[in-house]
Amino acid sequence: MMTMKTMNYTKLLFFLPLFLLLCAGHLSAQTETVRKIDSLVKHADSAGIFNGNILVSENNRIIYEASFGFTDVAKQEKLNKNSRFHLGSITKEFSAAALMQLEEKGKLKQSDKVSEMIPELPAWADEITLKDLLQYSSGLPKINWKNIKNDQDVFNGLRAVEKLDFTPGSRYDYNNNTIFLRHFVIEHVTGMPYKAYAEKFIFKPAGMKYSVMTPFMQEKNIAKGFKNTGVQDPAEPAITGGTYATARDLMKWAEALHAGKIISKQSLYILGQGFPVEDSESALGHAVYSNRKLTRHFHQGRAGSFEAVLFSDPVRKINIIILSNSSAGNLPALSDAIRSVFGLKNPDS
Repeated sequence: MMTMKTMNYTKLLFFLPLFLLLCAGHLSAQTETVRKIDSLVKHADSAGIFNGNILVSENNRIIYEASFGFTDVAKQEKLNKNSRFHLGSITKEFSAAALMQLEEKGKLKQSDKVSEMIPELPAWADEITLKDLLQYSSGLPKINWKNIKNDQDVFNGLRAVEKLDFTPGSRYDYNNNTIFLRHFVIEHVTGMPYKAYAEKFIFKPAGMKYSVMTPFMQEKNIAKGFKNTGVQDPAEPAITGGTYATARDLMKWAEALHAGKIISKQSLYILGQGFPVEDSESALGHAVYSNRKLTRHFHQGRAGSFEAVLFSDPVRKINIIILSNSSAGNLPALSDAIRSVFGLKNPDS
């Protein structure tokens, strides 16, 4: 008589060939995907338009990771997966997420005026809300970099602003003064330096073990920006906020953010709402939602010769991370080409 155990084993043997065939088909399809990605990146490298690191993940697994080029203008040391690159404007997601964390804890509200947190600022601080800081509609004039060497210089520059360029909330203006003011709000509300807050409440819960925020000294595996003409980027001023990260750390950030490990899904939705004009960026760069659920997240960052691209499809669980320390603005095009390999034609498709 055939026992239940024998029957189950017989069924397993019956389905085993089909299972192996399906697995082979999946592996074959994924291998072809990786081959196409590798071909695209190597073409960019051979054409001399890509010097950096790239990572592509699908279904929570890295399927492609590679380094091309050198760590600095001397071209003596090659980049590797542990190389850390300046994220440019992508780093602004961290201060935006920090403000939402504080709102979730009841420490502040988006409707709060900046003057409530930093009363020593001029009268214009009573006009700007935290929502204006998140949507780049503060009206603050652009920062005068000639006078900036450290955080105190930035704060003194804000105190010296006599009037705003426009009524807060009436126009969109992507502005670094707005970002620095976010940092100062976080510091005044928490009593912590913004860098310390980011390390404890942003990097650590996201698992970003190899990320470091400026200013810093004697860190290893820091890529240096340089132009194709052979000119090294000048040293950065000792200002808090710029983040150097590996491709893996940036992937971890995207996954933790989208999974609700950093802020709630409601807060994530709020951050993706930009000022209502064409071509405006939200605090997440370009975010697409369906029924308030994030379906696409694309953010590009630039800082000197550094360029970073983060593309994520949380629904299909696809991440594309591209980091360069010698870029001519080619990374979005490379990201588009890789998206097409997955059948993702553009950020809104």
